[in-house]
Amino acid sequence: MEPNEALGIAAQVAVALAGFAGVVVVFRPQSLHQWSALDRARLHLLLHNSICPLGYALFAMLLLSVKPASENIWRWCSVFALLFQLPGAIIAARQTRAVGKEAYQGVGGTLLFYLIAAVGTGSLILQFINLTWLNQFWPFFLAIFVHLMAAVLQFTRMVLLLPQKDEAK
Repeated sequence: MEPNEALGIAAQVAVALAGFAGVVVVFRPQSLHQWSALDRARLHLLLHNSICPLGYALFAMLLLSVKPASENIWRWCSVFALLFQLPGAIIAARQTRAVGKEAYQGVGGTLLFYLIAAVGTGSLILQFINLTWLNQFWPFFLAIFVHLMAAVLQFTRMVLLLPQKDEAK
């Protein structure tokens, strides 16, 4: 599969996942400001993990449309991914600390969160490697894939798990 085809499919999946986030919000019994901190954090992760791959894919498609194509296109894409992935990881870590580890433990989310964080960190490191040495499509596309899989898992959890009670209330 050519990079432009893979990027187009990834962009479509990312848009669908972002739309599913809206479905989750609409079908919850209470309004968004009444959700628990954990459920709001889950929604934030779902949106982040669906919007980032859309931005990555669109940026790469933009660079692919420029003729003649730069020989460093995948380096630039990795830089773009790093600019969004690194702050996103910091925000997610802060949000997790704010919600509290105990809130994640009740539904087996701690292991899943740390697993996704470890894979995301590996993807982040791979972007640095792609930037400095590789200049290949696959490390950049792996970042898209990691975000999309995290969004799918987050969406599944939000749909299947009951809303959490906020202990602060």
